[in-house]
Amino acid sequence: MKPVFITVEGPIGIGKTSLAHAISRTYGLQLLEEIVYENPFLGKFYENMSEWSFQLEMFFLCNRYKQLQDIRKQYLAKGISVVSDYNIFKNTIFAKRTLDEENLPKYLQIYDILTHDIPPANLVVYLTASIDTVMKRIALRDRDVERNMDVRYMENLIADYHEFMHQFQLRHPEVPVLMFDCDHLDYVHHPEDLRFVLDRIEPFLPNAACK
Repeated sequence: MKPVFITVEGPIGIGKTSLAHAISRTYGLQLLEEIVYENPFLGKFYENMSEWSFQLEMFFLCNRYKQLQDIRKQYLAKGISVVSDYNIFKNTIFAKRTLDEENLPKYLQIYDILTHDIPPANLVVYLTASIDTVMKRIALRDRDVERNMDVRYMENLIADYHEFMHQFQLRHPEVPVLMFDCDHLDYVHHPEDLRFVLDRIEPFLPNAACK
């Protein structure tokens, strides 16, 4: 059976990791979680975005590139399907929001070099929500580095995701995208919401056996 690579994407705090865990448990896919809070520049970035943005984005890019290299060799090449709580294209969404005119072209050039042979996703699960829902979920998980999160930054990020995903679907019609409005879904606390989401994903895993 050809392996499947599913990526879950959306703004900060929307529930990507929770859903990726559920998909992994239900269908027996290997789970890939992004390295976020190990980034030594994250707290500094939220305090002073312009000062620390390039360091932050380069750390994320290099670590995600290494993770995806390992996933390709250790799992996909051996026929083992994978679900990830991110897609590496998110790097460009954040970089275009945080980097200045001097650093952005350099960053995008490095991104293109590193990702030209990264395995594409067979399915992108895109989670979206209003700023109110996103900020409430960020507050509920109460992580130190996120307590000073700028609301305007998050509003812009949500808009950036909408625009990027619209353009992504135009440029890559071969990659299916499932979008879920998390203003009306809480799959962490409501099993029926989780079942609704999984039922939408399941057709992309015709040979997956539910556990």
